[in-house]
Amino acid sequence: MSRLLIVDDDASLVELLESYFATQGFEVVTASNGKEGLRRFYESRPDLVILDVTMPHMDGWETLRRLRDLSDVPVIMLTVRNEETDVLRGFTLGADDYVTKPFSFAELAARVRAVLSRAGPRNGPHQDILTAGDLQVNLTSQRVTRNGQPIALTPTEFKLLVTLMKAPGRVFSPEEIVHQVWGPQYVDEVGYVRRYIWFLRKKIEPDPVHPLYIRNARGFGYYFQAQDAEESTTGPGETS
Repeated sequence: MSRLLIVDDDASLVELLESYFATQGFEVVTASNGKEGLRRFYESRPDLVILDVTMPHMDGWETLRRLRDLSDVPVIMLTVRNEETDVLRGFTLGADDYVTKPFSFAELAARVRAVLSRAGPRNGPHQDILTAGDLQVNLTSQRVTRNGQPIALTPTEFKLLVTLMKAPGRVFSPEEIVHQVWGPQYVDEVGYVRRYIWFLRKKIEPDPVHPLYIRNARGFGYYFQAQDAEESTTGPGETS
């Protein structure tokens, strides 16, 4: 049973969400503000956090920032605004999804399941390793390193990297990436891809502006360059 932590200062909404998710088979922990949310996070170790943006004392942005200092646990932000700058800010801070109020409980539940599916199991019976140049990905522990140094990725960033890395040289269209990483219910959110490619490049590439691993096939999509980083060159018709 997956455990959710819901952090929102709207007591009525929290009560309704708690009841609804309980009927959907989730264990639910709640908090009414960011500080309490961080405390409950320590205590309960949830599988996913649903976090409201607008709260007194410590807003959702600051709470998310502190959560990311502690863990890569998936986070879905709730907000009454749907402006591009807010969405981008949430993704930059490490949010995995962004739901605008008002929303249907069924829609939120679907997004929770999709994000949990992307996050995958935390433990497994054996280790599978993907390696390219100085980059190494442990599929079991979900640990990513470059030159032996750990790189902290969100669950969505990790699944995006693995999707590309498991099929080196294959060009994925943005639509294919959305379907495989986010799920078919995100078919209209192709804009996520470019943002997350940039976030991922900033974390794994020695020089994100001139990427060695995650490459563009102009007009088609993105692919993972399997050759060692020091041997990589920009191919014809390619742009970063």
